[in-house]
Amino acid sequence: MKCGLIEKTESHFVDTIEKEAYVWCEKDWKHDDHEHVHNRAQLTFVEDGYQYFHIDHKIYLVPQHHVIWIPSGKAHKITSEAKTVNLTVFLFKPVFDDEFYQNVQVFTSPPVLKEMLLYASKWNKSLAKNEEQDIFFKAILKSLPNFCKESNGLEIPAPVNIRLIPVCNEINTHFKYKLDIDSLAEKAKMSVRSLQRTFKYETGITLQKYHQLTRILKSIELIDTRQYTLSEIAYKVGYQSLSAFTSSYFSVMKVKPRINKDQGVSS
Repeated sequence: MKCGLIEKTESHFVDTIEKEAYVWCEKDWKHDDHEHVHNRAQLTFVEDGYQYFHIDHKIYLVPQHHVIWIPSGKAHKITSEAKTVNLTVFLFKPVFDDEFYQNVQVFTSPPVLKEMLLYASKWNKSLAKNEEQDIFFKAILKSLPNFCKESNGLEIPAPVNIRLIPVCNEINTHFKYKLDIDSLAEKAKMSVRSLQRTFKYETGITLQKYHQLTRILKSIELIDTRQYTLSEIAYKVGYQSLSAFTSSYFSVMKVKPRINKDQGVSS
């Protein structure tokens, strides 16, 4: 089973749940490595750790205390290198008629929503009829567009053009170093101008933005390990100063990087 649904084949799930909404809380989530789809919309809250969601040739990062909304019928795969991932997953059958519910959304869970999601965990895996649960889950569902004032943009587009794959692999491997556009163009067997134009057309972002996003996502992974100071992390992902890293991080995440006090490492 996954999220309370029965896996009939490697990627197809049978929905035997009669309730309109259902919650599944999982400590130390175990990942498989294949794409799957189900006919319920999914809201995932990452309580601890982080996850990558692979959807429609994009990779969405969902860090700790963030949520992701995935419309019904949208194929997705999840991966993570975090030591521990604690999740709360909600599955909704009917949703409201609003554009918000038709698209993938990733955003920070504000305190009120976080408390609502944690409170809802008392119905973990419950299939029994419960009027309070039904009303409470519908309130969560209805409130989501208001909580999502702006998506964080925590996504890295994955190009389809095979000539760009070596370019992305090179950036992902050597993200610590400055971009060498000439070398990347050689790998793609394109001119520099053609590479820049094609990459922007395929992904919607520039090579420089792709490089920045890769660095920031890697920094989040390092923060999650709880082994380094922010200054050390800044250097490990290629920034020459903590202030430069903080500025870049803030431009993507809309919050400053921080290491929790109980993690035992200071910045």
